[in-house]
Amino acid sequence: MNKTFLKMGVNYLGNHGLSLASKPGIRKYAINKALKSAENGYHSNLEKGKYSPGECEDRYIINQAIIESANRLVTSEHQISPAYLKKIADIMVKSIVIDGGDVKRQQDFKAVHGRRPPGLLVVSPTKACNLKCKGCYANSSGENHEKLSWDVFDRLLTESRDIFGNRFVVISGGEPFAYKDQGKDLLDMVAKHDDMFFMTYTNSLLIDDETAARLSELGNFSPAISVEGFREKTDDRRGKGTFDGIQKSMERLREHGVPFGISLTATTNNCEELFSDEFIDYLFYEQQALYGWIFHYMPIGRSYTLDLMPTIQQRQWMWQRAWELIEKKKVFLVDFWNSGTLVDGCLAGGRSSGGGYLYINWDGKVMPCVFVPYSPVNVNDSYAQGKTLADIWEETFFEHIRSWQMDYLNGNGHRGNLLSPCIIRDHHDVLRQIIAETEPDPENEQAREALLDMDYMKGMIEYGKSYQELSDPIWRSRYLKEEEPQA
Repeated sequence: MNKTFLKMGVNYLGNHGLSLASKPGIRKYAINKALKSAENGYHSNLEKGKYSPGECEDRYIINQAIIESANRLVTSEHQISPAYLKKIADIMVKSIVIDGGDVKRQQDFKAVHGRRPPGLLVVSPTKACNLKCKGCYANSSGENHEKLSWDVFDRLLTESRDIFGNRFVVISGGEPFAYKDQGKDLLDMVAKHDDMFFMTYTNSLLIDDETAARLSELGNFSPAISVEGFREKTDDRRGKGTFDGIQKSMERLREHGVPFGISLTATTNNCEELFSDEFIDYLFYEQQALYGWIFHYMPIGRSYTLDLMPTIQQRQWMWQRAWELIEKKKVFLVDFWNSGTLVDGCLAGGRSSGGGYLYINWDGKVMPCVFVPYSPVNVNDSYAQGKTLADIWEETFFEHIRSWQMDYLNGNGHRGNLLSPCIIRDHHDVLRQIIAETEPDPENEQAREALLDMDYMKGMIEYGKSYQELSDPIWRSRYLKEEEPQA
C-alpha cells in the first residue's frame, strides 16, 4: 500500500481513535483481533524455538493483560487525553513502522559495532528531591543540586534517537519534576523532543494542576508513581502525608486524561501487602493505574542493608503471586527481577536485545544499571572530547557485562535460569570479577564502601547462590519443561 495512504489512515486513527474506541462493536472487533494476534504469536514462538516453552507462555499471558489494560484505558469514565493517541499514531506508526528510519539507524549501528544498539536510555537529570526516603538508592535530598546541564541532557536524547534509533526514554531521579536548568524544566525538554515517548519514576507530589494539564497537552509522557503500600507503609518510608499526596496526584492525572502507572519497591516488610488483592484492586481498578513496575529493595545507596531485601522465599512467592495476579486480574505488572522471562534476562549494560539500556546519572556518570553504581566513563568528559553515545557504549566494562549476558543466556547450548538474571544481586561474584578486570569508578562513597565490605560481599553472593538453588527446579520444570528425575 502507498505510504501516503497509510499515513492518511494513521492520521485518521490518531484524530478519531477515541471516537472509534467508544463504539462497542468496533472495540470488540479490535480486541478480538489483538487477542488472536497474541495467540498466533505464542504459537509462532513455540514453533521457532527461540524461547523456552515457559517463556512463550509468560509472554502470551502478559500480552493478554496488556490488551485488557488498553481496553480499560479507553473505556474509563476519565477519558484519556486525545493527545496521547495522536502521539502513538505519529511516533509508533508513522515514524517507526512506515518511515522506517529508526530500523535503518539500528542496522547501521550493527554494521559498525557488531551488535544492535540498546533499546532505550535511562537518565536521571537531577539528584534533587523533595523527599528523603529510607534506603534511597540515589541518596537524594532537597539539599542537593547536582544535575545534568540542559545542553547535555538535550544531546543525550537526540543521540539516543539518531544513533541508537530509540524513541523511548525513562527518566529517573532524584525527583525528575524537580529538574531545572537555564530557566527550563523537565516538561520543556519533553516538549522539545515531541517525537519521543517518556516515562518517569516520580513520587508525584510536585504534579499540581498546571503540571497535569501540561502532561495532557503533550501526550508523550507518562508518570510511574512510587508507592510502598497503603498509607502506613508508604508514609513510614517516604514521610507522613505522602500517601494522601499521591492520591491527590492520581486524581489530578485522571481528571486531565493522563495515563499513569505505579512503581512498587518490595522489601521484606511490605511485599505481602503490595501483592494483596486489596492493594492491586486499589491501584489498577480504583485509582486506574495503567501499568505497574516492581522493584526489589537493593542494598545500595543511603544506609544500605541486606536486611530489607525480600528473602529468597519471599522472592519466589512474589514470582508465583505476580503471575497469578496478571492472569487472573489482567493487569500489566512487571517485576524487574522475577520477570526476566519477558525480556531475555538482565537489561543492564546497553544490551542489544529485549530493551537493554544504559543509565546516565545527574553528574554525567554512565553506568550499566540504576542499581549497579560503578561507572567507567562520564558523558560530560566524553562530549568534551568529541565522542558520542556510541563511543560510551563501547566501554570495556559494558562490553564485559554484555558478553556475560550472552553466555548466560545461551552459553554452551543451555539457556540460563532467567528467574535469576541480575548481575549485582543474583551473580554478585561475576560482577565483582568484571569490576576487578575493568576497574570502573564507584559512583559514590557508599558504592566504594560496598566493594570493601566483606560481610556485604559474602551476604550478596550467598543470596544469589541460594536463590539459584531454590529457583532452578522451577526453571527446569515450568520453563524448560524438563521431567523431574525418578526417585
